[in-house]
Amino acid sequence: MAIHKPVLLKEVIELLEPKSGENFIDCNYGQGGHSKAILEKIKPGGGLLGIDADLDIKNIKDIKDIILIKDNFVNLKAIYEHNFPYPISGILFDLGFSSDQLENSGRGFSFLTDEPLDMRYNPEGQRLTAKEILNKYGEKSLVRIFREFGEIGEKLARKMARATVVRRGRRLFEMTSDLLEVIGAKAVRHKKRIHPATQFFQALRIEVNKELDNLRQTLPQALEILKPGGRLAVISFHSLEDRIVKNYFRGWAREGRVELLTKKPLTTGEEELKSNPRARSAKLRAIKKIDSKECVKNF
Repeated sequence: MAIHKPVLLKEVIELLEPKSGENFIDCNYGQGGHSKAILEKIKPGGGLLGIDADLDIKNIKDIKDIILIKDNFVNLKAIYEHNFPYPISGILFDLGFSSDQLENSGRGFSFLTDEPLDMRYNPEGQRLTAKEILNKYGEKSLVRIFREFGEIGEKLARKMARATVVRRGRRLFEMTSDLLEVIGAKAVRHKKRIHPATQFFQALRIEVNKELDNLRQTLPQALEILKPGGRLAVISFHSLEDRIVKNYFRGWAREGRVELLTKKPLTTGEEELKSNPRARSAKLRAIKKIDSKECVKNF
């Protein structure tokens, strides 16, 4: 199993400024790298709520002083109110997923191993799978998913959608190798560092887990439950996520509701990339919630 390295850990701690006695929420607990570092800063007297739709008890059995909830962060406000109703000084979203999810889930997140086309973060709580999308979605819907969520050109998206429909007419999609067979026939390797299958797998994963819709729904909840002066940090891993975060943060700043702590996103340095090359696309943005009384005074 690959050792999980929390991305941009130093920068996250500097931006969130956790202090003794404060309460924090980690909305993507994963293997707990960020949470453990925050917990060290908020002791004694502080508390931490960890949320993850794909919570694995094997990774957390030795962790104390953290309340853990297996759920999707789209339900953030309800999770907070029912499990952790304290003043919140900081909230973190790490929108990536761990190497363990990629390589050992058995759910088809990676094209490097032949696995069932599932891609659900929480199989117990979700119904839609990547296999269903490929076998049942109409051609126009497939074009939209490949184009919008995979950031694939219109021409290639149409080719892939057509090839998908033709292929399932002969034999239904079941395994990642089935999808790779179609991608290999239609996708052209461009002069990029990423494998051509990466964007198609990304598109299906986003559709299965409603990642962008969930992000749009949860960011306002996060701002609402933060106490005045509280901080919100988000690590995104592709331009679709980063654009949503940027637009929300800048919009709130124009309204005088937050202070931008990062005018431009922070990215990983050379040293971190040497030990964690998967972090190359990470972007970190952060804001500080402004006291409503201060807003009125400034106005």
